[in-house]
Amino acid sequence: MKRSLLVEEERFPVLGKTAREDTLSVMKFYHLPKNFPEAVLREARSIRVGEIGKRKDLRKKFIFTCDPVTARDYDDALSFEVDRKGNRILGVHIADVEHYIKAGSAIDREAYKRANSVYFCDRVIPMLPNELCNGVCSLVPNEDRLTFSVFMTFNKQGEMIKREFAKSVIRSKARYTYEEVMAKIHARKDKLIMGINELAQQLRARRFAAGALDLETPEIEILLDDEGEMTGIANRAYDESHQLVEECMVAANEAVAKELWTNGIHILSRLHDKPDPDKLLMLRAELRGLGVKLGNIENQKTLAQFLKSIKSHPLYSTISVMILRSMKRAVYDDRTMGHYGLAKRYYAHFTSPIRRYADLTLHRQLAAYVAGKNAKVAPRSLAKWAEHTSAMEERAVEAERALAEMKKYRLLMEQISSRQLFEYDAIIVKCTPFGCFVEIPEISVSGLVHISILSHRFVKFNASDQSLSVYGGRSWRIGDRLKVKVAKVDFESRRIDFMPVRRGAMRA
Repeated sequence: MKRSLLVEEERFPVLGKTAREDTLSVMKFYHLPKNFPEAVLREARSIRVGEIGKRKDLRKKFIFTCDPVTARDYDDALSFEVDRKGNRILGVHIADVEHYIKAGSAIDREAYKRANSVYFCDRVIPMLPNELCNGVCSLVPNEDRLTFSVFMTFNKQGEMIKREFAKSVIRSKARYTYEEVMAKIHARKDKLIMGINELAQQLRARRFAAGALDLETPEIEILLDDEGEMTGIANRAYDESHQLVEECMVAANEAVAKELWTNGIHILSRLHDKPDPDKLLMLRAELRGLGVKLGNIENQKTLAQFLKSIKSHPLYSTISVMILRSMKRAVYDDRTMGHYGLAKRYYAHFTSPIRRYADLTLHRQLAAYVAGKNAKVAPRSLAKWAEHTSAMEERAVEAERALAEMKKYRLLMEQISSRQLFEYDAIIVKCTPFGCFVEIPEISVSGLVHISILSHRFVKFNASDQSLSVYGGRSWRIGDRLKVKVAKVDFESRRIDFMPVRRGAMRA
């Protein structure tokens, strides 16, 4: 990321005077906008749903949305049918944002500048004004909404045999939560949900057979009280309901990218390149230190099979993070080199134009293509968009991570100052000559347990098996579990020290 995005004289955002001010501190550090310019708000206030025009009328079809309970915008909806030949037709209907935002307008310039929405644990900094993202572009139930639809026909083997695109109008019949969809999947009575889920699981199986990497982990939500203080963490399950929506969106993204690229139209691709061989060698050494053996991970399918084989491993989440760190970062690019993690030759972002400018650019090109107009963009413009949107995405990720980290440090610092130290279940993830590093899944933090507080006796580091031990006594190895409580928090250096509640460790 370009250094100009950050405050030069500081390495990290500083804690606010109060917990409520933490977000403002992060926003200032990463130069995130507080408000929309007045010219943007004037344009937004003048926008209405307007005339339907020459669109495919889908208002009588059963179309629904599926989002988290806490969702702040609703920009995608689904439909499902079976034709006379038994083929399945999946409809993915995306808010037609490009219909309302003209290129070069005040809203468009501001959306490009922001490039994406930023999601903090206590608020969202949207790419678009509220009048759009929570108004005319939000696919709320029982309201006419303008959409861009992707219709994909799949045969019994799960192969996409046809794809069509159309400007449309829908009237969502239901706004489901993930929990409601999961309940329907368990009940096995809703034929529409069961049909989509069967297709989604088939598409998922085909992706993994092609070498896609299953690195999905539960989404972590930081819980705050009214004062902005962290009270805990909620892990959102990644179950079949989430997979259902994800596979539908992945299919739509691929369909649009393949249609345009194979017809000679260069677009803003979502690029995820192959990992660097040197990084894979380092990963192999790290996994060997965990006592984990693996085959030729340079082969994508072998790596995918390895991930599948360790699902029940007690260190699965740790290993997944290690593998993720060895991968290259997904970026936007004006080339099409494929998406390694998804095992897709053609891939781009189309399904979230409310919160990603890259999707908005793709909507514009697809709209021109469907209308039979010139959909090509100058290579220089695509390259510029790719660099900017990638940098802004990285800024958003770092800002979101920084605030989450800040809240966790506050929580532990408060425990020390109040002398109310909570006990946590920890897992040893690394041993060094000076102590062992542990992870605490409950609050998703890591820190050091120094050898001086592991035992009063001399603690030896054993390089051969990456363990710590006391001669004739206890030992500590990667994967061991122990109870710990916080001993010291150094926010400036971003360091946390823990102490064992009981001397020694229990083997997992």
